[in-house]
Amino acid sequence: MSTLLSHVSVAPHAGRAILDAASQEVIGYAPEHTVDDLNTAVAAARAAQPAWAAHSDGERCRILTAVADDIDVHAEELGRLITREQGKPGGLGEANGAAHFLRAACDTVLEAAPLADGAELRYVPLGVVASIGPWNFPVMIAVWHIAPALRMGNAVVIKPSEHTPLSVLALIDIFNRHLPPGVLTAISGDREVGAALSSHADLDKIIFTGSTATGRKIVESSARNLARLTLELGGNDAGIVLPGANVADIADRLFWGAFMNTGQVCAALKRVYVHDSVYDDLVDALAERARTTPMGPGLEPGNKLGPVQNAEQFEIVARLVDDARARGARVVAGGEPAAELGPLFYRTTIVADIDNDADLVQQEQFGPALPLVRYSDVETALELANGTDQGLGASVWGPDEEEAMRVADRLEAGTVWINRHGGLHPQVPFGGTKSSGYGLEFGVEGLKAMAATKVIRRPAG
Repeated sequence: MSTLLSHVSVAPHAGRAILDAASQEVIGYAPEHTVDDLNTAVAAARAAQPAWAAHSDGERCRILTAVADDIDVHAEELGRLITREQGKPGGLGEANGAAHFLRAACDTVLEAAPLADGAELRYVPLGVVASIGPWNFPVMIAVWHIAPALRMGNAVVIKPSEHTPLSVLALIDIFNRHLPPGVLTAISGDREVGAALSSHADLDKIIFTGSTATGRKIVESSARNLARLTLELGGNDAGIVLPGANVADIADRLFWGAFMNTGQVCAALKRVYVHDSVYDDLVDALAERARTTPMGPGLEPGNKLGPVQNAEQFEIVARLVDDARARGARVVAGGEPAAELGPLFYRTTIVADIDNDADLVQQEQFGPALPLVRYSDVETALELANGTDQGLGASVWGPDEEEAMRVADRLEAGTVWINRHGGLHPQVPFGGTKSSGYGLEFGVEGLKAMAATKVIRRPAG
């Protein structure tokens, strides 16, 4: 058992078995915390927070930078645990990215703002922040939540997904080698514990990354104590490929915009509207990449795509593809399980000639299947792209950047990429519109989201 895993995995009789996503073998046991454990953690956070807030900003950042350095030391071990638990090839990249975003939270400058009449706007800690994370990037997104909250002087109670708790528990173990007791606590539990956290009476802020359905429940439960919210919810990101797009130039970027982490990305490209003039060529190019991009266990060298992380999500992907086929859509690559690789592998799937009202287009698949819808008029493509209730990300693909910008301006999404899809920068705010949530992460806006505002007014004259 690895050093990090031995620190966080409990004895079998005391915890819940966590499986290797590729092989479905048991890799460790996560503690099963209770609501009483949660209450103890929140109370400890409330008690520890004032002393943490009393540290200077520079001292808090010195400690957090030391945590980032420690993550670097354990990056290979942490990356291996991420790959086994989540399934993605390249878990090391997620571990390295976590350290990078942690440092960036401290490199971001947020100063008091002078106002009229001798007033000054300051940013002060909120108090206790709850973080509820997903299973697709468990460590990276944990840092996206934790880093700005701690930087701004808050204490944090974090609940990882029940599917991927071990890597987050290992991350929190690294943090707590440097932080005062009580400032950061991980609670590993089921959905009952998550529901108790989101409705807890002694929270000041909740940050959640996950499904729109769960986000709505958090909004309802948080109303009891008026906890502030940052919600990064589901995305059914649309791409529009304009007339004249160079298929050879965009095919690789478009493919990876859809299939990074085997399509298990909130802001992945989930549906593509392609102009008649390039439709057939793009379908062929993407199908070729789908057939030839290596898929298999993430720890085996050369594999670029891994399994669907859990059986529930696997069934969603399979159901949506089967429904598209039954409606008469053309499955040009994949479209079936890859059982020879493991129980949760599904072949990389490209679906053409599909109606826009098919479930695979209208619902977020969150897996290795991409529908391509043909269009002949850009106005129609815009109407279809904007026709769902989600608006996390979108992209426009074409040879004329000015035309692409005009189309981008009309897409209803929190982020619109031009001739690429995906990729986040720690200094560039990110958040959704419509049912994809509200609030911003990263950069100055992300720090502000983890603070309360206070206006100081000096005597007049």
